[in-house]
Amino acid sequence: MRTLHEIEVLLGRLDECVAHDLEAQDLDFEEWVDGDDECFRRVVDRAVCMANGGGGVVVFGVGDLVKGRAQAIPGVPPEVDVHRLKRAVYDGTDPKLTPVIEEIRVPEGTGRLVVMFVFDGIPPYTDTAGRGLVRVGKGCRPLTGSLQRKLEFRWNRDDYTAETVPGRPETLVSAAAMETLRRAAAGNAPEDLLASSDEEMLTAVGVRANGRLTRAGLLLAGSEAALREHAPNYLWTHLRMRGDLDYTDRADGNSAIPVALSRLRERIGADNPIETVVCGPYHYEYRTYPEAAVREALMNALCHADHRIPSPILVKQYPERIEITNAGGLIGSTTAENLLHHAPAVRNRCLFGALARLRLVNRGMPGMHRIYSHFLMEGKAPPRVGDLDGFFRIVFPASPIFAPFRFFVADEAMERGVVLTPDHLLVLHRLLGSGEIRTAEAAGLCQRSPEDMEQILRRMERDFGYLERNDEEDAWALTVDLSERLAPVRKPGRVSKGDWRTAKSRVAGILRCRARRDGGSPEGSLTNAEVRRITGISRRQVHRLIHEFVAAGQVRIAGRGRAARYLWVG
Repeated sequence: MRTLHEIEVLLGRLDECVAHDLEAQDLDFEEWVDGDDECFRRVVDRAVCMANGGGGVVVFGVGDLVKGRAQAIPGVPPEVDVHRLKRAVYDGTDPKLTPVIEEIRVPEGTGRLVVMFVFDGIPPYTDTAGRGLVRVGKGCRPLTGSLQRKLEFRWNRDDYTAETVPGRPETLVSAAAMETLRRAAAGNAPEDLLASSDEEMLTAVGVRANGRLTRAGLLLAGSEAALREHAPNYLWTHLRMRGDLDYTDRADGNSAIPVALSRLRERIGADNPIETVVCGPYHYEYRTYPEAAVREALMNALCHADHRIPSPILVKQYPERIEITNAGGLIGSTTAENLLHHAPAVRNRCLFGALARLRLVNRGMPGMHRIYSHFLMEGKAPPRVGDLDGFFRIVFPASPIFAPFRFFVADEAMERGVVLTPDHLLVLHRLLGSGEIRTAEAAGLCQRSPEDMEQILRRMERDFGYLERNDEEDAWALTVDLSERLAPVRKPGRVSKGDWRTAKSRVAGILRCRARRDGGSPEGSLTNAEVRRITGISRRQVHRLIHEFVAAGQVRIAGRGRAARYLWVG
């Protein structure tokens, strides 16, 4: 990618030639056009063109057929906001593109040029209307079917991390990074691979070839000096945040990925509280942020970041959450709405391949699948993810462990051989806080089709015995037995507003399902004792809760005293 200094040098030649003569496959000069709609369309078109052509630089504010620097540089008006241009490209492209846009100050014209750096990605790219262009030589051509096939072939060959770097590998590799890499892979990677020499090991995992080290090898085992020289945009930053605008502690580094992973985990772990859960003679310890999920998220950021973009892998640790952000956004057709079950898509194929051979990443299962599982099996709120202007962010909310749920997941696996997937866990987690869930809602929650979700819910009802179905409303609720098993343990009299709403919702959900199923018969009712087991509240509190339903015309009471049963009528 050309630098601003190289572009400034070329501008100095405009007195002897026109800008078109200076253009190349990766460089385009464009005169600015007036009008927001037209200028935004032109910027989007050029971004798509360059991305499909392998990446490059577009300099706006230069007439490409005018000789003489003073006449060839009318510039870009001062009111043009580069942040709006960047947003226009992101909103106007599919898949999303996030260029780096900078300015060059010049004495001619308006005094400024706008320079857009567009990085190669996974083509083909189009605008949101489906129109595509591709850079061929010094021009942009329509993206025809034959050109699209060529793009796909080129992408299968091109990989930033597969490019070799100059210098003898032994002068680029850090002994400490190699040792850390071996320790990280111990117990997973083949023993003969870990016992081999540094040269043999790097060759075997595909990051050393023809006597040269690739950038993937540099990222895996390079020294900090070598990384600064040959991967200058690779950087990580950890901030211990006091609030949204200030922090109390900061650490930066560009150490190789295994070292970076170890240091980041140590810094996060220093402020990752432990909660002890007592179960008989055993004391179990759980971190606020599950360590396995933290490790997976950090590895995803380090492995999948676009290391060509000058932006650090940023970890912000707040009192109530952790945010992990990396440049490069989601890859290919992966979106925040399908990443739970989307086939793994890889940006840095050489790097990912090496990590897979070392058994440090899993080719067959999306990392997000495992991250969600670690949070949900402890009864904690799931992470939040998003693709923000080409930057991927995952947020871990701080939430306490829900011990009954964690023991339930463990018991199901040990006693019945039932391994709960994120689909099962997401549904159960939602039903712990609400009375019922409809199939369509569950499908959106689990990122499944309605047909697939229907099969999953029916199995949870038929094979696992977790759910009851309200056929008329296509809704599902927890069974009384499971609600009782997962009822929180509370001190008498201490029920928060949130707990009260949850208790009402769960009771209402079960009563509605039973009313539809059993047609108003006594079998479709609940007793005071059953409601206590479902909600964990006291007998007196159950009376209050039921009378709120009665006053609303939703429940009637059949019988008296301990024989009283509550039936849904609303």
